[in-house]
Amino acid sequence: MAIPITVLDCDLLLYGRGHRTLDRFKLDDVSDEYLMSMYGFPRQFIYYLVELLGASLSRPTQRSRAISPETQILAALGFYTTGSFQTRMGDAIGISQASMSRCVANVTEALVERASQFIHFPADEASIQALKDEFYGLAGMPGVIGVVDCIHVAIKAPNSEDLSYVNRKGLHSLNCLLVCDIRGALMTVETNWPGSLQDYAVLQQSSLSSQFEAGMHKDSWLLGDSSFFLRTWLMTPLHIPETPVEYRYNRAHSATHSVIEKTFRALCSRFRCLDGSKGALQYSPEKSSHIILACCVLHNISLEHGMDVWSSPVSGPVEQPPEEDYEHMESLDLEADRIRQELMLAHFS
Repeated sequence: MAIPITVLDCDLLLYGRGHRTLDRFKLDDVSDEYLMSMYGFPRQFIYYLVELLGASLSRPTQRSRAISPETQILAALGFYTTGSFQTRMGDAIGISQASMSRCVANVTEALVERASQFIHFPADEASIQALKDEFYGLAGMPGVIGVVDCIHVAIKAPNSEDLSYVNRKGLHSLNCLLVCDIRGALMTVETNWPGSLQDYAVLQQSSLSSQFEAGMHKDSWLLGDSSFFLRTWLMTPLHIPETPVEYRYNRAHSATHSVIEKTFRALCSRFRCLDGSKGALQYSPEKSSHIILACCVLHNISLEHGMDVWSSPVSGPVEQPPEEDYEHMESLDLEADRIRQELMLAHFS
């Protein structure tokens, strides 16, 4: 005789079916210090997210009661900033681990839906020129509107295409392409690339490359390190500088490109779900990609709200290609090489 199995919802046991919305936790009941220590963000920032995402998080539900947008956002922030669904996080806002997971999924999708609102290149010429002026003021590199690099984020082994996500260290990961400005604000984020792809292959296949090849932002370029090929719109360092001019160019390039390395560390410091300290993201590649993008959206929103991007830096998983890979990365693009030579002669001789 089959034994019927009853699936118990922990939230139902705790709170019953009497509420349309469960307001288990009130921001006004706790201190700013508590919010920062538990969720990584101040009260006014959380209120802003509630206003921004509230409509998406209040969608009709099949469930007899819904978790409030405020509680969903706190649950997601707790996961993003700690990398854990630990019991004390759910206990603090009065929901189960299963509900924590649902909240993270809901908030993640709401943030991903708004990615283009917060992550983009400036559209007007004045803002583009301001980018160039800011980068030039840093180390004397002219024409730069952004720095580009890739970062690996560890994920669990997917059920399919397993080998395509295995990186050079033998770990499963997503290789994420990012471009930032001098403040660390992200202007391009592509988080869906398998970890087996090398950085130059990610860039070649990216929508970013397609846009620049099509002539977006003419007379401007990005800076990339030696893991990329030199292009007319992408300036890379020389593998073996020989003249004083080439050494000065490489030094200015390195000083400017370091901005994105600091940005990677800031991301991994604020959003510990990305740094691997709590293990790999336990999601499919697609869901992991969305979580990374959601963190990038929050990163830019925090900058808009005056939060310090360089606070509490830690060593993040910033990888460089092995030394033996550098030489073949030298450009075969004669026009790009001509542009780099003219740049060096005009600004570093």
